[in-house]
Amino acid sequence: MVAKVRFTSHLVRHRPAPMIDAAGATVAEVLAAGLAGDDLLRSYVLDEQGRLRKHVTIYLDGSVITDRLRLSDPVGPQTEIYVLQALSGG
Repeated sequence: MVAKVRFTSHLVRHRPAPMIDAAGATVAEVLAAGLAGDDLLRSYVLDEQGRLRKHVTIYLDGSVITDRLRLSDPVGPQTEIYVLQALSGG
């Protein structure tokens, strides 16, 4: 299944990140395919074990993903994945 991966403008300010169309059955598969050609962007989103970095949040069709460790949330047809930098602090 092909999903659209979009990056918020806040993230794009730090690293050019065009919208990506990538195939996969899970968020992990889509990100692996979509970020394969861009090691710098991949390293900003995922750590060395392929897990989501603490400062990044992913929304799948408008809802936060439930599996931040394995990124196993299923991807359906025409799924939209939004990658954004999470804010923390107080």
